[in-house]
Amino acid sequence: MHHPRRIRSFVLRAGRTTAAQERALAQLWPVYGLDTGAHLDLDSVFGRPARRCLEIGFGSGEVIGQLAEQHPETDYLGIEVHKAGVGRLLLRAQQADLKNLRLISEDAVEVLRERIQDESFDEVLVFFPDHWHKMRHHKRRLIDDAFAALLARKMRPGGVLRLATDWQDYAEQMLRVCNAEPRFDSQSAERGFVARPEFRPPTRFERRGERLGHAVWDLAYVKARR
Repeated sequence: MHHPRRIRSFVLRAGRTTAAQERALAQLWPVYGLDTGAHLDLDSVFGRPARRCLEIGFGSGEVIGQLAEQHPETDYLGIEVHKAGVGRLLLRAQQADLKNLRLISEDAVEVLRERIQDESFDEVLVFFPDHWHKMRHHKRRLIDDAFAALLARKMRPGGVLRLATDWQDYAEQMLRVCNAEPRFDSQSAERGFVARPEFRPPTRFERRGERLGHAVWDLAYVKARR
């Protein structure tokens, strides 16, 4: 099926990777990484059927790394395009000898649309995606109607979608988009924002925002079983 080209929600910049991260990318990617290719059979990738969690844009891997260490019964798939963060998480995965973590370094929209079967995930995390704060760049924002519909397809009934941002107008956009997706039921009685989930450690990005006086808005939705 042909899909129209989508404006990407990220721009790859020449970021600095440490020597250790470079070695991790070279030596550990064959262990934890999933390269560009055909449709992914996640039962085969992880060697078992299990509860599955996806984190899109995991940054340096603080959240998904901690969750994978704490919940070996759950399989975790992380998608991140920036190599320094990927290298950092690879080092953590090696140190903790994680068996339940796999990584992809590609456009999440293309991966979900072309390589992941529907109803694959029990939980999806999208924490602090690039807010593209200038009005002319809002078209680059990841969370829009089409992406919400795509996520709903890839989640299992009863699965949970969690989002967070420190940019208020993006938070309000996320709220409008997710409330409008008929397969999502808000976990807020007022269909608004929710308390920060206890499992989410503050990331370096979030701590920096807090020092600058940024508030944080969390959202949570369950895919309806109906």
